[in-house]
Amino acid sequence: MIRHALIRTRLTLPTLAVLSLASSCVPIGDPSDQPQIEVPKAWAATTGGTSGKISRGWVKDLNDSRLPKLVNEAMTNNPSILATADRLKAARASVIRARANRLPSLSASSGASRSRTNSDANGGATSYSSSTSISVGASWEFDLWGRLRHLHTAATADYDSTVADLRSARLSLAANVASTWYNLISAENQVKLARETLASYQQVEKIIVRNYKAGTARSLELQLSRNNVFSAERILRSRLSNRDDARRNLEVLLGRYPLAKIQSPSDLPNIPQSVPSGLPSGLIARRPDIVAARLDLLSSFHRAEAAKKDLLPSLRLTGSSGTSSSSYGNLLDPGYLSSSISSSISQSLFDAGANREDARATVARNSAAIHDYSDTVLDAYREVESALASESWLKQQEQFLRKELEQAALAERQAERDYAEGVDGVDILDLLETQRRASTARSSLIDLQNQRIQNRINLYLALGGDFTTQPSSTK
Repeated sequence: MIRHALIRTRLTLPTLAVLSLASSCVPIGDPSDQPQIEVPKAWAATTGGTSGKISRGWVKDLNDSRLPKLVNEAMTNNPSILATADRLKAARASVIRARANRLPSLSASSGASRSRTNSDANGGATSYSSSTSISVGASWEFDLWGRLRHLHTAATADYDSTVADLRSARLSLAANVASTWYNLISAENQVKLARETLASYQQVEKIIVRNYKAGTARSLELQLSRNNVFSAERILRSRLSNRDDARRNLEVLLGRYPLAKIQSPSDLPNIPQSVPSGLPSGLIARRPDIVAARLDLLSSFHRAEAAKKDLLPSLRLTGSSGTSSSSYGNLLDPGYLSSSISSSISQSLFDAGANREDARATVARNSAAIHDYSDTVLDAYREVESALASESWLKQQEQFLRKELEQAALAERQAERDYAEGVDGVDILDLLETQRRASTARSSLIDLQNQRIQNRINLYLALGGDFTTQPSSTK
C-alpha cells in the first residue's frame, strides 16, 4: 500500500504584500555602485617626450637583461606572493559556496535497528524484531527577491577582487625587486667610488710625506692629508655596509637566505626613452589596486541589496521520500514508500530591530566603499602626477650635475699637477678642496642616476604597467 502525505501552502499576493509592507516601514537607504570622480583626459604634469607607444612589459623597457630573471625568481619563491595565491584559493571556495546556496540541497540517511522482547504470554519466550529505513530529503529556497543572486554576485566580486590583489602584489613585488636591484648597483658604484677616492687621498699623502721629509711641506699639510685618508676609509666602510644591506634586501625578496652574497654589475642602465606625450589618464584604470577597490565597491553594493532583501519574506520548498521495513527485501517495494512535499513562507515579526540594523550597516559599508574607492583613485592620480613632474625635473638636475662634475674634475686634475710641481700660490688646502668637490659631485651623480631610475619604476607602478594604451584595460 502506498502512503502519500502532500501538504500545500497557498501563497497569495495580498499575503506577500502585507509581509513586504511590514518589513519596509522604516527607510534604510539605497546602496550605490557608481562613484563620481571628475578627472582630466590627460595628465596635468606633461613631459616633452616623443609621441607613440612603448613596447609592452615595463621590466623589459628598463634594458637590463638580468632584471627579468630576478623578477621571475621572486614570483616563484617570494613567501608573500605564495601566501596571496593561497588566499585566492580560499576566495574561490567562497564563490562556489555562494553558488551552491542557489541550488537545491539533497540529503540521504539510512538506519537499522534490532530489538529483543521477553513476553510472559509466551511463557517467557524471547522474540526479536528488526527494522531498516532509507530516506532522501531535498530543500530549496526560492530566490523570490533576488537575495541569493546578490550574494552570489558579491562573492564573485570578492573573488575577482582577490585576483586583482594578487596582480597588485605581483606588480609591487616586481617593482620592489627592480628598485632594490638598482639600489644595489648604486651601492656598488658608491663602493667603487669610495675606493678610488681613498686611493687618490693616499697618493696625495705619499707626495706630502715625501715633501715633508724634504722640508718643503709643513706638518699641518701632513695632518690634513692624513685626516682625509682616515675620513675616506670611514666612508668606504659605510658604503660597504650599505651595499651588504642592499644585497640582503634583494635576497629576501627573491626568497633566498640573506647572506649578502648576490653579485651585481657596476653600471646603472640608461634611462629608457622619454615618456610619450599626451599619455591618456585612462591608463590608470588598469591598476590592480583600483580594479580591486572597484570590485570591493561592487561587492558591498550587492551585499547591501541582499541585506535589504533579507527583510522580505522567504519562500522555501522541502521534500522527502523514504521507506521502512522489517525485511531487507521490502525496502525497494513501492508499497512501503512514503513521501511528502511542503512549502513554507517565513518572515521575522520581532527581533528588536536586529535585521534592520544589519541592513543599515551593510548600506553604510557600501557608502564607505564608495569613499574608499574615490580615495584610492585620487591617490593613484597623485602618484602619477608626482612621478611625471619628477621625470622632467630629475632630467634637468642630471644635466646640471654633469656640468658641475666636469668642472670639478678639471679643477682636481689641475690642482694635483700644480701641487706636485710646486706651483706658487697652490697649497694643500686647494688640492684637498678640489678633491672633495670632485668626489662629492661623482657621488651625487650616482645617486641622481639611481633616483631617475627609481622614479621611472614608480611611474610604471603608478600607471599599473608600461605606457601602452589598451582600451580594454580601462573598463
